[in-house]
Amino acid sequence: MSNEGKIVKIHYTGSLDDGEVFDTSRLNGEPIEFECMAGTVIKGFDDAVKDMEVGEKKNIHLEPEEAYGPVREDLVQTVPVDRIPNAQDLPVGQTVYMQGPDGHPFPAKVVSMDEENVVFDMNHPMAGKPLNFELELVEVKDPE
Repeated sequence: MSNEGKIVKIHYTGSLDDGEVFDTSRLNGEPIEFECMAGTVIKGFDDAVKDMEVGEKKNIHLEPEEAYGPVREDLVQTVPVDRIPNAQDLPVGQTVYMQGPDGHPFPAKVVSMDEENVVFDMNHPMAGKPLNFELELVEVKDPE
């Protein structure tokens, strides 16, 4: 029976191919809840949960195309230092939040900086990486 369109609760642990855990719902003991196949989670995660049954556990491996996508070079941009207020305070190697044209904040990693330019990477931190998930379906219910 398909879980498409239903509200599901899942415990998960996400790891990279080297075994490094990057996220888990088990730290706070609360499973995540989302509408299955509504596009609110990465595609491969949605696809894996679609046909699971309550209590079922599953291990999945997702290539970047099923997860956060490939690294996009058009999302790595160089900006002149004189166009950035307080550019000297930018933390190279860390993520800062910039404001988009719509007024919403978005994350950008400060890749490098010299006297003339700052390079920002606006790709998702997991873009281009294959991901592994341990999944456990905890609950399925009809939307209200």
